[in-house]
Amino acid sequence: MLKIFVVVLNWNRADDTNACLDSIEKLVIPRSKIHLEIVVVDNASVTDSLIKIKKHLKKDLRSTLIVNKENLGFAGGNNVGITYSLNRGADYIMVLNNDTRLAPTSLAKLVDVAEKYSDFGAASPKIYFEKGYEFHKKRYKREDLGKVIWYSGGEIDWGNVYGKTRGVDEVDGGQYDTMEKTDYATGTCMFIRAKVLKDVGLFDEKYFMYYEDTDLSMRLIKSGYGVFYVPSSVIWHKVAQSSGIGGDLNDYFITRNRLLFGIKYAPLRSKIALIKESLRFTISGRKWQRTGVHDFYLRKLERGSWPLARKENEKS
Repeated sequence: MLKIFVVVLNWNRADDTNACLDSIEKLVIPRSKIHLEIVVVDNASVTDSLIKIKKHLKKDLRSTLIVNKENLGFAGGNNVGITYSLNRGADYIMVLNNDTRLAPTSLAKLVDVAEKYSDFGAASPKIYFEKGYEFHKKRYKREDLGKVIWYSGGEIDWGNVYGKTRGVDEVDGGQYDTMEKTDYATGTCMFIRAKVLKDVGLFDEKYFMYYEDTDLSMRLIKSGYGVFYVPSSVIWHKVAQSSGIGGDLNDYFITRNRLLFGIKYAPLRSKIALIKESLRFTISGRKWQRTGVHDFYLRKLERGSWPLARKENEKS
């Protein structure tokens, strides 16, 4: 029997987390072949999240709630749940954003691919914007809502050192329905063979948030494992509910972590261009872009200079 653990990270959004848990409960899986456990990791929420989640988890005896004493970011918070799962003999671990909704067959489709390919390292499903969370809401017909793509494979633009989700903002017409290997799996929903993590390691906590999924994907690929896009598996995503879209937080972590990722993996020419761009940011960049550059060169990583006081949490 396969032991599969689903790790869901919560930070001040219990209602999203509980809705996500409801969709996990509705998964259609062969119970005689799969033992499913849910691990909710709370990242030091400052709201009544814990009370709400504890009440919700009483419905399922296969659920565990782990409470972190401080906000460890996406990377560190998920690593707590991943470590818990590995210590309990997981065969596969699904890292799942709490602002997602799973189609009933989504997990089974991922398992089918994982069990078919001996080099399987990780995979992500096709991900749609949840209805009402599209970037360009007025662009679409009513019947298109729920079919607007957010992720249909990950592509890395090495010239500019950017990771992008293929097909974003397109209405799904079957144009990305081929299962294939991809540049990176997204941490929004990342299904990972447990034993490969013992080889390549967990999320790199230096990133705190952003680019940690791309970094893990690169380590998997460089170690000979396949990273797959599985379009038969489908989920919906309320995009950027925890961090917001744009703004200071994105400026800081994307600027700093893009440097961290690019200097580690990019071709030499791109590294030089990235360094030149970072120097321009120190003069003409926005406040948190400048801070991100400074912290990268000072090796002030993980949470770095980003404040995590209550006021900052409420803003983000």
